[in-house]
Amino acid sequence: MLSAFGRAFRTPDLRRKLLFTLGIITIFRLGAFIPSPGVSYQNVQQCLSNGQTQGGIYQLVNLFSGGALLQVSIFALGIMPYITASIIVQLLRVVIPRFQQLYEEGASGQSKLTQYTRYLTIALGLLNATTLVSLARSGQLLPGCNLPIIPDQSVITTILIIITLTAGTGLIMWMGELVTEKGVGNGMSLLIFTAIAAGFPTSLGAIWTAQGPGTFFIVLAIGLLTVALVVFVEQSQRRIPVQYAKRMIGRRTVGGTSTYIPIKVNMAGVIPVIFASSMLYLPALISQFNQPKAGEPIQPWVEWINNNLTRGDHPIYMALYFAMIVFFTYFYVAITFNPEEVSDNMKKYGGFIPGIRAGKPTADYLQYVLSRITLPGAFYLGFVALIPLVALVLINANQNFPFGGTSILIMVGVGLETVKQIDAQLQQRHYEGLLR
Repeated sequence: MLSAFGRAFRTPDLRRKLLFTLGIITIFRLGAFIPSPGVSYQNVQQCLSNGQTQGGIYQLVNLFSGGALLQVSIFALGIMPYITASIIVQLLRVVIPRFQQLYEEGASGQSKLTQYTRYLTIALGLLNATTLVSLARSGQLLPGCNLPIIPDQSVITTILIIITLTAGTGLIMWMGELVTEKGVGNGMSLLIFTAIAAGFPTSLGAIWTAQGPGTFFIVLAIGLLTVALVVFVEQSQRRIPVQYAKRMIGRRTVGGTSTYIPIKVNMAGVIPVIFASSMLYLPALISQFNQPKAGEPIQPWVEWINNNLTRGDHPIYMALYFAMIVFFTYFYVAITFNPEEVSDNMKKYGGFIPGIRAGKPTADYLQYVLSRITLPGAFYLGFVALIPLVALVLINANQNFPFGGTSILIMVGVGLETVKQIDAQLQQRHYEGLLR
C-alpha cells in the first residue's frame, strides 16, 4: 500500500492532481476559522467552550460545514445549500418535463441543469445566511450563552455578513468544481468528507474526557464494526444478467455479448437520512416559534413536541426517524431508477434478460427485484442512522457521535469512490493499481 502511494506521488500528472486537491482542502479548512465581518470571535469561542451548543435545528448543517456554522465563519453555510439545490433539481425532473428533457439530451442538457443548480445554490445560500444571521442576533444560534455574537446590529453590518456568507457558499461551490475538473475525485463529495472528518478528533476527545478510556475504546470498536458493515453493504449489489442478440450492421456482426445490470443494495445513498433529519427538524422549529409569552400557559401540542420530538433519545423520535428513512429510501429509489426506461433501452439495442420477455415483462421483473432489494437497504440505512441516538442513551454520548449516521455513510462512500479513481489512474500508467 505504501509503495502504491509512492508510485502515485512519483507520477507527475497524478502528483499534480493530488497536490491540487490537498491545496483546495487546506483552503476550505482555513476558511472555517476565519470569522465573518462584524462577528465577535472572542464571544463565539467563549460560548462554544460552555459546551451547551450541541444539537439544535442546524446540527446537520454544522456537520457538513465542519463546525464552521457555529463559528459563524465565512464558510459557515458549508456545502449544504449546494446539496439541497442538487436534490431539488433532481426531484424537479419528475415534476417539470423540461428538466427531464434536458437530462436526456446528454452533456449539453446536463450542463444546463448544472447551471440551474448553481443559481439555486446562491438563492438558498442567501436564504440560509439571512436565517443564520437572524438566529445569531437573537441569541438562538448558541443557546445558553448570553454574550452577543454580533455586537453591532446595524443594517449595514447585517447586510455585510449576509453577503459574506452567501459569497462563501459560492466560493465553496467553485472550489468543489475545480477539484472535480483538475483534481482527484468528486470535489463536492471530498469537501463534505473533509468537513466531517475534521470533527472526529474533537468528538473522540470529548468521549475520552467525559467517559474515560474504557468507553473510548468501546466506541472505537463499534466504529470499526460500523465501517466494516458500511463497506460491505455499499459494495453489495444484485447483478441481473443481460444478453445482447447478434445483429448484422453492413458486413459486420455486432452484439452477442453478455453483461449485467448492477442494482446496489443501497441505491439511495445518504439522501433518505438527510430527508428524514430535515423533516424531523420541522416540528422543533414550529414549536420554537410558538413558545408562550411570560405568564401564559404552554399549548398542549407544543409541550408534546418539546417532550417527544426534540430529543434524539426519545423512543417516539427514534421510531419516527427509522420509519421516515425507510419511506424516503423507497421514494428516492422510485424517482432515480425507472425500470420502464431501462427496459426500453435494452429493447432498443437488442438486449434481454434470459428467461424474461422484452418490454413490459422485463420492466415488471426489474421492479420486482428493485422492491425486494430496497427493503434490506432501507433497514440498513435506518440502523446506521440510529447508532448515534442509541449511543446517546447507552453511553451518554452527544448526538455528534462520530461513528454512525450521516457522517460514516458519507465518509465511507466518498473514501471508496476516491480510492477507486486513484486506483484507475494508477492502472492506466503502471498496469498496477492502488489496491491488490
